[in-house]
Amino acid sequence: MMKRWKNRPEGSNWGEFGDDDQLGRLNLITPNKVLEAIKEVKVGKVFSLSLPLDMPGGSVLNPARHPPKLTATTRTDGKQVYLHSFKDDHNTTDVACDDMVTMSLQYSTQWDALSHIGSHFDADGDGTAEKIFYNGYKPQEHFSHPAHTPDGSSHAHRLGIEHMAQHGVQGRAVMIDLRRHFGDVRKLVGGKEIQKIIEIDGIDIRPGDMVCLHTGFTDVVMSMGGKPDADRLAASCSVLDGFDPALRQWVTQSGLSALIADNYAVEHRPYDFQGDGCHALLPLHELCLFKLGIHLGELWYLSDLAQWLQKNNRHAFMLTAPPLYLPGAVGSPLNPIATV
Repeated sequence: MMKRWKNRPEGSNWGEFGDDDQLGRLNLITPNKVLEAIKEVKVGKVFSLSLPLDMPGGSVLNPARHPPKLTATTRTDGKQVYLHSFKDDHNTTDVACDDMVTMSLQYSTQWDALSHIGSHFDADGDGTAEKIFYNGYKPQEHFSHPAHTPDGSSHAHRLGIEHMAQHGVQGRAVMIDLRRHFGDVRKLVGGKEIQKIIEIDGIDIRPGDMVCLHTGFTDVVMSMGGKPDADRLAASCSVLDGFDPALRQWVTQSGLSALIADNYAVEHRPYDFQGDGCHALLPLHELCLFKLGIHLGELWYLSDLAQWLQKNNRHAFMLTAPPLYLPGAVGSPLNPIATV
């Protein structure tokens, strides 16, 4: 097939996993990485790393994302299948409940697909920057906008979350415990701080590892009981400084396959940033999703696992974290499982 781009963004890896690649650095999670992960299982203890999917509650973190709503399914005759007796229909003893959910796929514990964030970049070399996504996939060819579909649906025909699901997400993961070093105060963490923690804690990060960042943010969220306080959250816990060149260099050179945090967005989101037309609002998202093909995990619950790892003088574990197999979605909730 003809290559979709003439120019690739500086510092990107477009084409290095193939011109039609839709997995990005997940390609580094090979069968050997799975075998590495199995070697990290010593006691067989399992941790769920998901929040309840109705948390954080409300829409404070993102006004476009709303809590899930469970409702009963409805038959063609209008009857709701919830505590529904089949005695009248079939003279049986059965009583059934059947439901459905309406939710924002990135409301709670989630993966970002590579179709989640693109950029304006002159990939075709015509002198004009156009909308473009990882490995040169284009909105007009590879995405269906709801304004242009008969039923108002959206669909990422390339870079959807289904590729992550098909590949499977199971491998070696490591924990970087920012909370243990910086507490629960708001702190921007750059590359120097990350590398210092890695050195102090003796963390061994290998190419293809999934990296988890424990900040304690989801503990703060859970303490609010579904009614998050925006000001308190904005002042709580460590967050990566995506504007720091040393941090972006570390992400690029570390060889990590996925970057995961227990906070919102992984990186600091400057809500007062008005933009200058030259820089991304979320530079770490741009680097990971647009340039390097690194999936981002957000709002995971990591505290129990982090405490156990610290108590047992460990940092590595096996992580099993597939998204929902939902073709065309740009993100997905999940219930990640750590095995130690």
